Amino acid sequence: MNFFNFNFRKAIIVLLIALLPLLSINMEQKHTQNVWFAQPISFLASITQSFFSGISQSVRGTTAEYINLINIKSDNEKLLQQNSELMAFHTQFQENLNELNRIRNLLDFKNKTKMKLIAAEVIGRDLTIDHQTITINKGTEDGIKEQQAVITTHGAVGYVFRPEKHSSHVMLLTDRYAVTDAIIQKNRSHALVEGLGKNLGALQYFDRGDEIAVGDVIVTGGLDNIYPNGFPLAVVSDVIKRSNNTIRAIHIKPVVDSDQIEEVFIITNTEKEDFFRTADSLNAQ
Repeated sequence: MNFFNFNFRKAIIVLLIALLPLLSINMEQKHTQNVWFAQPISFLASITQSFFSGISQSVRGTTAEYINLINIKSDNEKLLQQNSELMAFHTQFQENLNELNRIRNLLDFKNKTKMKLIAAEVIGRDLTIDHQTITINKGTEDGIKEQQAVITTHGAVGYVFRPEKHSSHVMLLTDRYAVTDAIIQKNRSHALVEGLGKNLGALQYFDRGDEIAVGDVIVTGGLDNIYPNGFPLAVVSDVIKRSNNTIRAIHIKPVVDSDQIEEVFIITNTEKEDFFRTADSLNAQ
């Protein structure tokens, strides 16, 4: 049977290992006695202790390295978190600085003009294909009325078409229903700017014999009694010609990008003299 089939050599080794602690204790108690088998047993005990001591030191070393790796990982996570916080703080600081610069420019512009202006913030956008409108946070309670011009420090934006009590809807120059009286600045020819959507417009009813090129500046004509005369409006972006070299269509791009508008001014008075002063001061910038 397997129970009786055991290895005699293995049994002797197991017995010696079991007796080692007892022999070690006995040798400590009778270290003055010179027993004939003490030296071999002491040698085996020394080898065994050295072996287990080496294993113990190796385990302790590995454990220490593992703990160090855990600490390094923890420190790295803290540093990454601190770096993220610093980046967020820098981004917020830069945003506050940009806002401060915009407010300073708005105040400077308002102080230089004789027009009565109401400052407002953009709180909504409807920039679909057919409609190009924005919503501002000022309404009839603030003195806003229909057909009042909406501008920025760079140029015309649009006009109020539906004021409400605490907000107003502004039709942008690029809306398909928007029509603005305009002048080609270099030759002073009158025309109309019609919106095409997607931050694009077209110049209509201009003199076909005029020399018009890409980059020409279009300003407000002032005949609609909405915008001041000579106010920056748009720039010619494309001139499409027929085969006989006559102009078929002129596309324009507003000087104010509707996607980047954050603050605007609403002109609340319609005095021509103030309009001219504002347009002249703006063009001089």
